[in-house]
Amino acid sequence: MPEFLSAYKPLLTALVLPPASLILLVLVGARLILPRRVLGFTLVLAACLGLWLTSTSGFARVLQQFVLRTPPAWTQADIEALRKEVKAQPRGRTELAIIVLGGGMKPRAPEYGVSDLTPASHQRLRYGVWLARATGAPLGFSGGLGWSQLDGETPEARIAERLAQEEFGLRLRWVEDLSRDTHENAARTAALLRSAGVRKVIIVTHAWHMPRALRSFREVLGNDMQVVGAPMGFHVRRTAPALEWLPSSEGLYENRVVLRELLAWLVGA
Repeated sequence: MPEFLSAYKPLLTALVLPPASLILLVLVGARLILPRRVLGFTLVLAACLGLWLTSTSGFARVLQQFVLRTPPAWTQADIEALRKEVKAQPRGRTELAIIVLGGGMKPRAPEYGVSDLTPASHQRLRYGVWLARATGAPLGFSGGLGWSQLDGETPEARIAERLAQEEFGLRLRWVEDLSRDTHENAARTAALLRSAGVRKVIIVTHAWHMPRALRSFREVLGNDMQVVGAPMGFHVRRTAPALEWLPSSEGLYENRVVLRELLAWLVGA
């Protein structure tokens, strides 16, 4: 995406993704019903079908599995293999790192009186801490202020640093607090890891975000470092099959995040 459009990414994304784009399509179809009845009805029906599907958890799960092609969750064998790699490191050297990618922040949480992470970002941090403790690998966090946030607010990584210490009793080894999107996560974190001598990085983020995150890190790091994904937060079946295909607020959210990832992938963001 051109640099001058970056600041408008939140607005453009909101207009392109459902339900806004499909509501606009309904309005266009309604306007065309009188002069071009067949076309008008077709657009309205297509928009209504789209609204229904993109509000169901089942459709989000299908998109995640077959379109995004998210990598599988780690098994106990994967965790044990990483733990052995950490133990085999030369004494005094850090060749492995776990990096959690930010998923959003709240400038101020009224109940706490301070800045806080969004639920998605907190889930990523929690899994990163759990993985770090299970393997012994050092942990870092990458996330500054998103394009929709105001300068002067607390960067997301600084909030994560505080919460990691206060809630989990773990100190972050790396804190990258200047990035505004996934590509900058990769570019700015790469500099920190190279200077520390890291040769393998494990990326922690939601499953639906992982394909794009891995692409960004591998493009930036090239052959300098091995990049491995440790996805979490999968869209999984939680209700009866029939209920999965009925509209719900949860289904709308799940489809929005998956479709946003597909859109970002297509435009190279």
